[in-house]
Amino acid sequence: MMQLTVQASGTGAGTITSSPAGINCGATCSASFESGTSVTLTATPSAGATFGGWSGACSGTGACTFTLSANTSVTATFTQGGSLASIQHVVILFQENRSLDNYLGALRQYWAQNGYADEEFDGLPQFNPTTGTAPLQGPAPSIPGCDPSSAPPNDCIWDPNNPVTSYHLNTMCTENTSPSWNEAHVDWNYNDQVGKYPAKNNGFVWTAGHDARAVGYYDTNGIRAMGYYDGTDLNFMYFMASNFGTSDRWFHPAMARTNINREYLIAATSHGYAYPNGHDAADTAQLSVQTIYQELQSAGISWKIYVNPQGSSCSGPPYQASCLMTLSYLQNFTFAQTVISKYPQNIAPISQYFTDLKNGTLPNVAMIEPASDAGLDEHGSDSDKYPANVQSGEVYVESLINALMDSNAWASSALFFSFDESGGLYDHVPPQAMPSPDGIAPVDLQSGDVCDNGYTGPTCDFTYTGYRVPLVVISPYAKKHYVSHTIADYTAVLKFIETRWNLPALTKRDAAQMDMTEFFDFQNPPWMTPPTPPAQSTSGACYLDHLP
Repeated sequence: MMQLTVQASGTGAGTITSSPAGINCGATCSASFESGTSVTLTATPSAGATFGGWSGACSGTGACTFTLSANTSVTATFTQGGSLASIQHVVILFQENRSLDNYLGALRQYWAQNGYADEEFDGLPQFNPTTGTAPLQGPAPSIPGCDPSSAPPNDCIWDPNNPVTSYHLNTMCTENTSPSWNEAHVDWNYNDQVGKYPAKNNGFVWTAGHDARAVGYYDTNGIRAMGYYDGTDLNFMYFMASNFGTSDRWFHPAMARTNINREYLIAATSHGYAYPNGHDAADTAQLSVQTIYQELQSAGISWKIYVNPQGSSCSGPPYQASCLMTLSYLQNFTFAQTVISKYPQNIAPISQYFTDLKNGTLPNVAMIEPASDAGLDEHGSDSDKYPANVQSGEVYVESLINALMDSNAWASSALFFSFDESGGLYDHVPPQAMPSPDGIAPVDLQSGDVCDNGYTGPTCDFTYTGYRVPLVVISPYAKKHYVSHTIADYTAVLKFIETRWNLPALTKRDAAQMDMTEFFDFQNPPWMTPPTPPAQSTSGACYLDHLP
């Protein structure tokens, strides 16, 4: 017979049990097993504590399984809640191109319909209550559309006498709208695209109509920009935003497209770029600025980027790191080459995310890149031949979040679910003033671009955020049914990581953000046992040839 001894250590409490039975205790205990017995130990933290991992015969935070061939000792470490140190895993999951009004604008309607207490939340005003917590009910937003007398192939003519009002989308598939530099500045105010006067957020329909006519879309009048989804369409997201933490003042960092904003998520700057790397001959192919991954690597903090190779040119498994890197926005930085040559294990297919959850090997910081090649990133449809369904994207998100909630890593994790930019979809709250990350003004504007025509203003530099995007903060420590009203752009996620592991700010932009601790209750964690969300509906219609 072999003796197995287990011990609980750390500032917190918990229970260790074994299969086969024999161990069931919260302190030092032992049991005898036949030599050759395969034993699995499971650690369950007490309320307010987290499981920090195994030492001795096992490591990591997953189940501890081994075969007894000698007397063996194992230690389980539990950490009492009460500090940011309870978070040992940060998961960053950002999808593509959705504004807050487009995705969560009907949140207060969902609360009223599903028995949640009403809270202050600045969504679409038609869903605010008539009494109670401000803001109160107002008319559905309505902005100028296209002059009906100027039909294609003529351009859209901005027409205040032909307004388009916010409406519910019936189709889960819509033609794309653009968030690029020019469009984002027209969206600010059609008649003041450089920000000399307060924003009016009145250009969204014009930009959607103008672009549709240029690329040959059906919706040549741009009315898709004013559509929204509700809690019956996005039932998983509405549930999660209602039970965990959300915000009505969460912005993407720059008035520009995906690449630029994703660079802010990695390095808190685009280093002066308003367009993707290599847009013109003057651009460098990659940015040499420091990334959050370099800070983590230097500090000895584990990190990994997960990408979805479905639909891509990457063949495998096994997959080559050099190919997987083409599916990550880290490819925009020179550090990507270092990762390929020195740390190829730090970029992995999404299947490894599920394996890491199962094996207790989830890193301290995990970035899940959007599954764009698989058509699961919730982006608008770039081609009428290939409709992109937002419900399919949410099913994918659901699988990633549920896997974390079902894993042993859940007790020590925080997942930030958001979107990289608003995609040119309507939102009624304007961009907010923010510090320039590094004092570098746009370096790659083209002749005729907004701000490159001798007419400049406050929004012509990287001193304003972009528009609002949805946010859900998911963690056992996330406050229940919480709404933040703190103005922030999503480099606040970098600030959270920097605060948690005592890392310096990358730029003045992330340094200026809140540290996001307001979303958490470490003394009385509300969700050590996570809720059971509804399965995301897939019953919505998908068409592109008419609206709504």
